[in-house]
Amino acid sequence: MVVEFNKWCCETLRENRNVLAEPEAEPHVEPETWRVVEGDIRKVDFKPFEGKLEIISGGPPCQPFSLGGRHRAYDDARDMFPQAVRAVREARPRAFIFENVKGLTRASFHDYYTYIQLQLEHPEITSGDGETWTQHRARLEQHHTSNIRTGLNYRVLPRLLNAAEYGVPQRRERVVFVGFRDDFNARWTLSDGKHSQEALVWDQLFGDYWDRHKVAKKDRVLEGRASQMSKRLSRDEKPDTLPWRTTRDAIADLPDPEKVPHQAAKIHNHRYQPGAKIYPGHTGSYLDEPSKTLKAGVHGVPGGENMLRRADGSVRYFSTREAARLQTFPDHYRLHGAWTECMRQIGNAVPVELARVVGESVAKQLDEAA
Repeated sequence: MVVEFNKWCCETLRENRNVLAEPEAEPHVEPETWRVVEGDIRKVDFKPFEGKLEIISGGPPCQPFSLGGRHRAYDDARDMFPQAVRAVREARPRAFIFENVKGLTRASFHDYYTYIQLQLEHPEITSGDGETWTQHRARLEQHHTSNIRTGLNYRVLPRLLNAAEYGVPQRRERVVFVGFRDDFNARWTLSDGKHSQEALVWDQLFGDYWDRHKVAKKDRVLEGRASQMSKRLSRDEKPDTLPWRTTRDAIADLPDPEKVPHQAAKIHNHRYQPGAKIYPGHTGSYLDEPSKTLKAGVHGVPGGENMLRRADGSVRYFSTREAARLQTFPDHYRLHGAWTECMRQIGNAVPVELARVVGESVAKQLDEAA
């Protein structure tokens, strides 16, 4: 079962739940075995799932902690972490994965960050009537340090991950909380990513990056930190990691929807969106680096993060298909709604490749602990 509040996201989920990563392969999941519930997570009863689930995963709304939001955290009605804890408490899964924005790790949210982790570790210790979150946290801390682990408890490990290090052509940092129920002897860890900026810059300096993409010498530009990094790299010392994937790596084979709209129209979700502008702090994503973090935006789509900056300095918005590629969605995955709605879905999503890496690492531990 998938629970989602947004109408357009639900339409996207319903269409794509029967789409396979490999269309010619046999179905991995029969479509009738899971359903999309369009509505408020607070109205979902998880008790019927008790003892029946291997895992619960989710991304509680991140606006309370987003660097681009109002930073209200526990004072924000959109904070759905209490519902994540309730789902774990009622269904008692063997494991869970919850994802949120990097902003949750800021110093100003440190106490609440700790509070979230303690609640996930001890979900049966609920807050009392009239008890503030700080009072509840104090009780959880006392219980946690007492070494009493009767009832339902989880071993929780939070990790801050950069999607670019896992082969996603986007610099997207996210916090992931992974937890395993106490009665399973799971020994989970997530390997470091195999991709690095250093390897990308080396490939651009000494490898075949530019030739592979048939980029003219006048357009071969290193920006920002990459330019500084280039000064200390040597041809004879090739990094043992793989290069970060760039925006050009992700979308170079797609026709430019602004310059050749008739060709672009043959590709689903690939239409030109006018109106892109540069303004202070919003300069777009460079072609030869991973893109900036794609964002959903509270009041529409921000200009800088969801915008391509060409080598000549001109800019345009990413098409829906280009943005989906930057999030590593397969090309046969179709998004519903107008461009703004599609970009909102993409900006709220977890990169598919990063989700696969984390999910498979947890699945491996569940199999080994069975």
